[in-house]
Amino acid sequence: MPFGGNDWLALTQETTLESDLPICDPHHHFYFRRLDRIPYHNYHIEDLYGDLNSGHNVVSTVFVEARAMYRPDGPEEMRPVGEVEFVQGMAAAGANGLYGTARAAAAIVGHANLNLRERVEPVLQALQAASPNRFRGIRHSVTWDPHPDIENTSAHQAQGQLASDAFRAGAQVLSRMGLSLEGWLNHPQLAELADFAKAVPDLTIILNHVGGLMRIGPYANRDDEVLAEWRSGLAAVAACPNVVVKLGGLGMPRAGFDWHTRDIPVGSEELAADIAPIMNYCIDQFGPDRCMFESNFPPDKMSFSYNVMYNAFKRLSQSYSTTERAAMFHDTAARVYRIDV
Repeated sequence: MPFGGNDWLALTQETTLESDLPICDPHHHFYFRRLDRIPYHNYHIEDLYGDLNSGHNVVSTVFVEARAMYRPDGPEEMRPVGEVEFVQGMAAAGANGLYGTARAAAAIVGHANLNLRERVEPVLQALQAASPNRFRGIRHSVTWDPHPDIENTSAHQAQGQLASDAFRAGAQVLSRMGLSLEGWLNHPQLAELADFAKAVPDLTIILNHVGGLMRIGPYANRDDEVLAEWRSGLAAVAACPNVVVKLGGLGMPRAGFDWHTRDIPVGSEELAADIAPIMNYCIDQFGPDRCMFESNFPPDKMSFSYNVMYNAFKRLSQSYSTTERAAMFHDTAARVYRIDV
């Protein structure tokens, strides 16, 4: 029963572990009618709070762009401002406490095309104007792969964007304005990200989803070499002090796990055991003060529930100190996204 939905997820019920532990969820989306996210092609503020209210002590969250709710007209480069305008309204609705105590979208990450070079500045200014109190940075995805059976979903599709003069000029504008960049790519591109991070050392870069590990298509059934390449690339990125990493995203089928195909959803003990080697390697490389557990909902929701997911994160992190766990569940994200609630 692939992509089973809320009724399917409800087949696995668990008691929430450590329900008082403060959490800042640094990565989720809102969107309407995105048909490529079946069955979660709609994920509204009510849907998010349904997950946030599942038992864990979620204090705040970060919205990350999803290329949805763009302005329908006007200059092409300005159309992503519509998404931030929309999410600013969603965040205000959540801040009144109507849905729950968490402050959803306490920080907002939008999109701007860094290939515009210096001409990206008015776009960034418009994004700031759309959300003066929550806008923190952008995501300009650069996912690219030479294999024809791997879909290239990057923004402004092109190979080697991270190394281009145009992209780097735009990144310098982002850095000068005190904004951050989400790094979303495929794991064979991690060495490119390391070179880019060194070229813009004052830019805060947030590496999404444990570095884009892929274990499907040409990367399936080759774990020895695929994981070795991922580990090498991740270590190179971790050597750059201006990069932090999000621990999550493994619920997407691209990560090569079968949870979304099961008749009964995975529980947190098995989930923790499956993902611990990947998560612990990230933590070893970056250190807890540069790591943050993320939901990546609703994409990861196709594999497990919010309650099960955070239970798994809590299980796999038991060997870390209280301070280290506080960093990974809340403090790193609150610091990086400048959230104070």
